[in-house]
Amino acid sequence: MTTTELEIIKTLAEEGNMRKAAERLFLSQPALSQRLQTIEKEWGTLLFIRSQKGLEPTPAGELVIAYAKETILKKEETAEMIASLANKVHGTLKIACASIVGQTWLPQVLKEFVNTYPDAKISLMTGWSSEIVRALYDGEAHIGIVRGQVDWKSKKEYLFRDRLYLVDQEITSIDELTNTNRPFIQFKSDSNYYMEIQRWWQRHFTQNPWRQITVDQIETCKQLALNGIGYAILPAITLTGDEEVNRIPLLNSEEEFELTRDTWLIGYESSFKLKQVDAFTQVVNKYAERLRMESE
Repeated sequence: MTTTELEIIKTLAEEGNMRKAAERLFLSQPALSQRLQTIEKEWGTLLFIRSQKGLEPTPAGELVIAYAKETILKKEETAEMIASLANKVHGTLKIACASIVGQTWLPQVLKEFVNTYPDAKISLMTGWSSEIVRALYDGEAHIGIVRGQVDWKSKKEYLFRDRLYLVDQEITSIDELTNTNRPFIQFKSDSNYYMEIQRWWQRHFTQNPWRQITVDQIETCKQLALNGIGYAILPAITLTGDEEVNRIPLLNSEEEFELTRDTWLIGYESSFKLKQVDAFTQVVNKYAERLRMESE
């Protein structure tokens, strides 16, 4: 199969729809249908069945789809290895980043990276830290930026630590949480972050918040708190310092140290040797050091 034919099979499998696949491949539907027939003739079997749900791969089709994806990925990896032999920083930099960092801190890092290395391409996915680790395991990312305590056996570099704050327009001290009827606004997050907040709450209070609001995004959580709807617990990385709210650092009563959240750069040793990854790591560390100095 040619590279174009591999891309056709991969795209049809991902879209599950002839029209959408044709648009993505910049082909007409009749042309794409004809190309698929040629590929199926080459394999001597049907690869997809049209149904009301769209395109459904046959058992043989599933095998060819897996072959196409594996071959494309292997070609990309080989191209990146060849590119790493050259002096220029190019090729695709595949980053998997914790959503909070991707929405707040990473854009300024990427701005310098793309300005410094215009020949490099960037593929960025965001998600929870557990999803970042999975992306590295599956070869979908070269480098990961994760939050909290993550079990990673290969290379792991500390970037920065930010404090956790209780944010509210009315509440001015942690003690007021005992009697307030204001809702606690929470955002969905990875289990480590959620358990960290739960443990802190249980150490300080004998019962759960009286009222709770749960949202799917941290930015939504922040905006609800900034608009006076309730209080939220947010990491410092999400706050600029210009917000018109009270910011109360979370303390552990036993030792009176501030509750914090660490950010790490992780990946396999082989990935760090790629020129585009090495260049990105240098830019990341420069901005991380700047952030560490500002927080001291």
